[in-house]
Amino acid sequence: VSGTGSPVTIKNIERELICPACKELFTHPLILPCQHSICHKCVKELLLTLDDSFNDVGSDNSNQSSPRLRLPSPSMDKIDRINRPGWKRNSLTPRTTIFPCPGCEHDVDLGERGINGLFRNFTLETIVERYRQAARAATAIMCDLCKPPPQESTKSCMDCSASYCNECFKIYHPWGTVKAQHEYVGPTTNFRPKILMCPEHETERINMYCELCRRPVCHLCKLGGNHSNHRVTTMSSAYKTLKEKLSKDIDYLIGKESQVKSQISELNLLMKETECNGERAKEEAITHFEKLFEILEERKSSVLKAIDSSKKLRLDKFQTQMEEYRGLLENNGLVGYAQEVLKETDQSCFVQTAKQLHLRIQKATESLKSFRPAAQTSFEDYVVNTSKQTELLGELSFFSSGIDVPEINEEQSKVYNNALINWQHPEKDKADSYVLEYRKINRDDEMLSWNEVEVCGTSKIIQDLENSSTYAFRVRAYRGSICSPCSRELILHTPPAPAFALMGSGGIQLEEPITAKYLEYQENM
Repeated sequence: VSGTGSPVTIKNIERELICPACKELFTHPLILPCQHSICHKCVKELLLTLDDSFNDVGSDNSNQSSPRLRLPSPSMDKIDRINRPGWKRNSLTPRTTIFPCPGCEHDVDLGERGINGLFRNFTLETIVERYRQAARAATAIMCDLCKPPPQESTKSCMDCSASYCNECFKIYHPWGTVKAQHEYVGPTTNFRPKILMCPEHETERINMYCELCRRPVCHLCKLGGNHSNHRVTTMSSAYKTLKEKLSKDIDYLIGKESQVKSQISELNLLMKETECNGERAKEEAITHFEKLFEILEERKSSVLKAIDSSKKLRLDKFQTQMEEYRGLLENNGLVGYAQEVLKETDQSCFVQTAKQLHLRIQKATESLKSFRPAAQTSFEDYVVNTSKQTELLGELSFFSSGIDVPEINEEQSKVYNNALINWQHPEKDKADSYVLEYRKINRDDEMLSWNEVEVCGTSKIIQDLENSSTYAFRVRAYRGSICSPCSRELILHTPPAPAFALMGSGGIQLEEPITAKYLEYQENM
């Protein structure tokens, strides 16, 4: 392959040259069965990581959260040694051959041969090397054969895997010799093999293309290998067909450049419109909440005024009662007045005054025998119960009317040690998923927080429920980012002890706890 390509074009395709696993430029890329490419060392690391995670389940040193954790990169010598024909498996060889492709996240199976069965993507290697050369345009590739100081090379020989200046190339590739027929390209450090060999039959060169598997094969693969019953074509025919298709695709994309630019402009407008609509939605939400705040402030002010009025009235009653009792004290109030009345010597005048005074003192004496405060100190009647409002506010959401509310089927919903919940949805085919919510209700009607379970179908088994308990269930539907309101709640009660089902044959009765499998059986009845 000759030519370095346009620097601008090379620069623009940088993201196509990045390995999806290590996020760096490809190094010895391999083609996976899903047709995505990944570095040789990255495939090895993924397999080793998965294999270690399977061997160390439950170990503190194993990381089960992500099978893509980067391990110290094994050396290429070790990889080549492992992949060498005749090499036997040892502790360094991963037993796992299935792993998620970092490009498409689909599981790929490398089969029995593992990495040995993958093709090396030489074309991608060449493009990466051209990119590296364009990126380091200021750094020249020097001649490998010059005596010090070396001169800048002008071409590289793919057969000799070396770079030469003009003089050295003439010396080591003289006219009329076999070396004069060697393949040479522009200065490069990437020397790939001239012939693509079959990974299944390492001594055979690739000369055919399997149309079913869409991969190059050799004649042994067709004669007695995995592709014996597959339709194959010649490599030249496949080359011509795929090159024509790729050329047409490129021409089509180039011809649609104006359309792509127009769609990019439209996307920019949509992004701006989304930004404006989002801000408008925030303003509307703020308005709704401000109205709620106003109502709460008004109710708060009203409640506080009522409490203050009641407090003042009660304090006035207590003050009046306290003044009356103070009058009972000696030299103060009623007692002092009664003592002055006793000084009256005129009998008629004394009787006239003492009769009323006696009644007052008698009344005060009775109040001393049975003391009763003039008012209550408790303000229990003014305690604000906001439990229901708090629950409603906690569930406050903005729902779309574009999707119907699912309904829980009470007849098909059962509860034992586990609960089988079935529901119906008028737009079943239009709903992407559902969220089933459940929570336990205590005896004092205290409701705990909701537990959520995402479900793709219209039924779900909830396991490990507590015995002799009450549970509430509800479900809502999702289509994209649109969420329906929650369904009407279904209240179910679990039995006081683990439920048992009678099973057996030949007259022998066996008792086994009712489990999720039994509920699945009930669901299919």
